[in-house]
Amino acid sequence: MNAKHIGRIVITFMLALGMVMLFVVASFAETKHPIITYEHDPMDNPEAAVDIVVNPDAVYGYSPNPESERLGRFAELHDWTNDEEVAEARKEREEYHKQISELYTLIEDMLGQGKNVEEIARAVCKRRNEIRLESYRNDPEGLATVKKSNLDKYGNEDGATPEYFYEKTGSWQAVIEKALSTNPGMDACLGLYDEYYYTYDIIKAKFGSAGEENVTYTVESGDCLWNISVKFYGDGTKWRRIYEENKDLIKDPSLIYKGQEFVIPDAA
Repeated sequence: MNAKHIGRIVITFMLALGMVMLFVVASFAETKHPIITYEHDPMDNPEAAVDIVVNPDAVYGYSPNPESERLGRFAELHDWTNDEEVAEARKEREEYHKQISELYTLIEDMLGQGKNVEEIARAVCKRRNEIRLESYRNDPEGLATVKKSNLDKYGNEDGATPEYFYEKTGSWQAVIEKALSTNPGMDACLGLYDEYYYTYDIIKAKFGSAGEENVTYTVESGDCLWNISVKFYGDGTKWRRIYEENKDLIKDPSLIYKGQEFVIPDAA
């Protein structure tokens, strides 16, 4: 076999290999989604990062973290690699944001009227419940089911009350945040992170950080959560606010010890 013949074989082999590579690349391009690059990286936001995972196969590059308390159930609820399924979920999410925008307007109006954070929290919570129920206006059966669920869970057929959230969080600002229920992680999974980025810190921008007014108290001999609550709030029944803020230190609400340092939320 002469050199000329060998050269032909090599060239033929290289051309065939090139065609195979082109086919593989083309097939890969057809099955993969284009890489989505957000202007603001969701993984830089702790509130988003805890709920999502980077997923190159997902339509928008992210999917819910199965271990997340807030979004874990959505990990299997949708196929995050399916364009049509994700598009439908995105449409629902955009409608949700559209409804929520009304609450931001309400907050702005009440701030302009000089209302305090508790008054705003109560109004936002009430209107949020109304919006949720209004979404069932054409579904009487669904409305009845939701009202029953609300009654069973919250003791109120219209939904969670301001008092319910306040008892859980000990902060009226946190009540507003709960009522708005924004979740940047879900927005990242649905290609909406940049679009609604401005909303994620809007409550902090209006009212400051939730822990901004917290103070620290060192437990003294004879203290209990009730009398500490009286010292700072003038009301012993608000002891649960202190307990919820310091659950990592308080194993039993009836047992606290001299020298322990507790954060007292909203004590100013």
